Amino acid sequence: MVEYSLTADSPLSGFRETFESTVLEEAANLGVLSMAIPLGGLAALNKALADAYGATVPVVGKISSSSDGKIRFLGISSDQIFIIFTDAQADIVRAIETTLKGLGYFTLQSDNWVRLRLSGSKSREALARICPIDLDPSIFTDDQVSRTVMEHLGTIIFRDGDDAFILMSASSSATSFLHAVKTSIQNVT
Repeated sequence: MVEYSLTADSPLSGFRETFESTVLEEAANLGVLSMAIPLGGLAALNKALADAYGATVPVVGKISSSSDGKIRFLGISSDQIFIIFTDAQADIVRAIETTLKGLGYFTLQSDNWVRLRLSGSKSREALARICPIDLDPSIFTDDQVSRTVMEHLGTIIFRDGDDAFILMSASSSATSFLHAVKTSIQNVT
């Protein structure tokens, strides 16, 4: 009898490429947990986040971070947040669900999203070609997240440093998304 062994792989198999001073890489180490907030549950969730993480429930388009900076809470819609964390934190999903038990409905989303990290001096210039929002640091600040479209693909974008961004799109279109971002970088470098 043949025995099969499955091995997990990210949508872009750990892609990383440097274009002069700009780096595009798959951020497969970031986990994504969706939390739907039940009707009337905002106050209790706000208290629990403050007590456990030193954070608040972010309004739509904003980010709240844990006091240690290891977990980010993204305001995706009026009743949903995305919780972004480093996969290396082994039992973080279980810990979050246990800490916030009964305060929301959780769905692990890590496999549904391809995550790219674009960083470097040409990152904004490259994104300006395909991203319809103003990414100037005085307008798109560290505590902001936006849903937008890049080259016909639905995208979530937030900053990950001074000249760095996390871009998330559906994993089913990972290669098309990578191609769009990579082409834009090549056109400015």
